[in-house]
Amino acid sequence: MGKIKPGKSLNKRVFVAMSGGVDSSVAAALLKEQGYEVTGLTMCFNLAEVNSKKPSCCGLSGIEDARRVAHKLGIRHYVINLNKDFSRKVVDNFRQEYLSGRTPNPCVRCNQFIKFGILFQKAINSGAQFLATGHYARIVKSGKGYLLKKAKDLKKDQSYFLYRLNPDQLKQVLFPLGNYTKPQVRDIAIRCKLNVAEKQDSQEICFLPGGEYGDLFKAAGSASPQPGDLVDKDGGIVGKHKGIPFYTIGQRQGLGIAKGYPLYVTQISAKNNQITVGNRNEACRNGFLVKEVHFLGKPFKKKVEINVKIRYNHKESPAVAFPVKDGLEIYFKEPQFAITPGQSAVFYQKDTVLGGGIIEKVLGQND
Repeated sequence: MGKIKPGKSLNKRVFVAMSGGVDSSVAAALLKEQGYEVTGLTMCFNLAEVNSKKPSCCGLSGIEDARRVAHKLGIRHYVINLNKDFSRKVVDNFRQEYLSGRTPNPCVRCNQFIKFGILFQKAINSGAQFLATGHYARIVKSGKGYLLKKAKDLKKDQSYFLYRLNPDQLKQVLFPLGNYTKPQVRDIAIRCKLNVAEKQDSQEICFLPGGEYGDLFKAAGSASPQPGDLVDKDGGIVGKHKGIPFYTIGQRQGLGIAKGYPLYVTQISAKNNQITVGNRNEACRNGFLVKEVHFLGKPFKKKVEINVKIRYNHKESPAVAFPVKDGLEIYFKEPQFAITPGQSAVFYQKDTVLGGGIIEKVLGQND
């Protein structure tokens, strides 16, 4: 793990966060082709190789792939161990939120505190003008400053995960893939003869590539999650759950109940160690309270109509936002399935990200 060598403060000096995947590798290749002085940075969060056949960034295999790509491109490459910061800011929060019956989004926190927090500052302090990543999103300069916008490839758009960027950072962040589709990115990797051209995308949480949440609590020395009651909307016991952290709002699989129609998790009470289940309609609501609100432009001072996305794979829907003390109340025009405390709600105006926040609690009716 080499120490980053400060360089001359050149107008086109960029550090690229390289995970060892095809996206960040192509981002580095494109920037070099465009004439930037490129340096690769790979964040190491967990040096212990995980027992999984699926790819995971930030482990040994990812580091080695990034190193080979950097060598192929003829650029400098450094590895930065951010394990302690990542554990404190992302993993500990993830664990605590699940124990509290909430469903966090670790990628949002990683971007906020790690990639565009610590790593961004290290890049700028080392003389770079920009930090680049392989995210599918766009930054566009306008008369009002810099705007964060959706990617050209809407199927891959990752603007949802980036809403907590500081507005002042946008002029020093580059997303080279914003105007490319995923197939085009693969083609560029093949043209550049990068060893990761056909590498499978990582689809899971990087520190849980096997998806075994129980292992996370055991590793932390936490008491094992305790079983409890599954109840219906009237409080009647209909089954048993295996522990609060193993469930999320809208979950259908693994409930172990046969009712003749699909059942979903509609509410989680960590305080009572109780999980409520019901039909799909009972899992739909039209309102929620958002806290920890962050804006990329002017804050909402009055009622405003926006489009809102309540999780990454949710289709954004029309809603009205009302400023309240310490946050916003959001009401959809139509009830939405599985509004989930702990997840991020991101606000859009057409293809522009206005901001977002953390869903605190569900409000409103389901009809």
